[in-house]
Amino acid sequence: MKLAIIGECMIELSNSEGDLYQLNYGGDTLNTAIYLSRCGGEVEYVTALSDDVFSNKMLENWQSEGVGVRHVKKLANSVPGLYMIENEANGERHFHYWRSNSPAKLLLEQYPEIFEELQEYDALFLSGITLSIYSELSRAKLFDFLKIYREKGGKVIFDNNYRPKSWLSFNEASKTFNQIMNLTDIALLSMEDEISLHGEHSIEYCIERWLKAGASEVVVKNGPNGISTANSQGKFEFDVPNVVKPIDTTAAGDSFNGAFLANKAKGEDLERCIRAGQFCAAQVIVHKGAIVPREVTLIKE
Repeated sequence: MKLAIIGECMIELSNSEGDLYQLNYGGDTLNTAIYLSRCGGEVEYVTALSDDVFSNKMLENWQSEGVGVRHVKKLANSVPGLYMIENEANGERHFHYWRSNSPAKLLLEQYPEIFEELQEYDALFLSGITLSIYSELSRAKLFDFLKIYREKGGKVIFDNNYRPKSWLSFNEASKTFNQIMNLTDIALLSMEDEISLHGEHSIEYCIERWLKAGASEVVVKNGPNGISTANSQGKFEFDVPNVVKPIDTTAAGDSFNGAFLANKAKGEDLERCIRAGQFCAAQVIVHKGAIVPREVTLIKE
C-alpha cells in the first residue's frame, strides 16, 4: 500500500521542568508519519511550510526519520504554526495553539497541483485536525477530489481527532465530520472524540454509524478499556494487554495509527495490526512530548 499523509506540522513546546519548555516539532498527522516510518512502513508527508530556519529544520528531521518530503510545498515569508502542551499529573494534556498564519492552511489553495500528485497513492490519511485548518472552500475542493479518488480505487483513512478550539463553531465541525464520514474507507476513531461530537452513545452505535456511511473497516480506540473493530469479516474486541501509567498521552492515538498502518501496509491481519498499535502507543505515553527518543523500542519482538 502506497500511502500519503496530509496534514500540518508545527513547532511544539512541551513542559520539561518548572517553567522550562522543550522545543520540538509535531502535529497529529506528522506524529503518525514518524511512528509509521519507525515501525517499518513507508510514507510521504504532504503539507506546506515556510522558507524559515524552523521549516528547514523540520524537513531535515523528517528526512532523518525516513519520512518522504517530495510533496512538501514552501510558502515564502510565512511562519509555521506553534502549539504548547500542558500536562496534568495523570498524563492528560491540554493544548494551546498559535496557527492562524500557518502555511499548511493554504496548501490546497496555493498549490492545486497537489491533487494531481496525490493520485499516485493507494491510500490517503488525514485527520479531523487536518480538516479544521482549511477554509470552507479548501475543504469543498478536497471532498470533491476524495470522491473521485475513491471512485478510481483509492482508499481514504480518517482519524476523527477533534480539537474544539481549532474550529470556528461546533456546527462547522459537526457538518465537516459528517461529510468526511461519507468519504472514509478506514476509520481510526477515538471514542472520546466521538462522544464530544455526537453526545453520549455506545461503541456499537458508533461502529454501525460509520459502517452505514460506507467505511469498510472501523477501529474504535477507547483508552484502557480496549479497542472495538468491525470489517467485512465481522466484529472483534481487543483488550489492553499491558495497562501502563501514562506520563504524557499527547501522541497516544497518533503512535497507534502509525504502527497500525505500517503493519497494514505489509499485509498483516487485523489482530497483528491492533497489537502492534497498542504496543507502540504504550511505549510512547510513558515519555514526555509527542515524539519519543529514537532508542525507545516501538516494535514488539
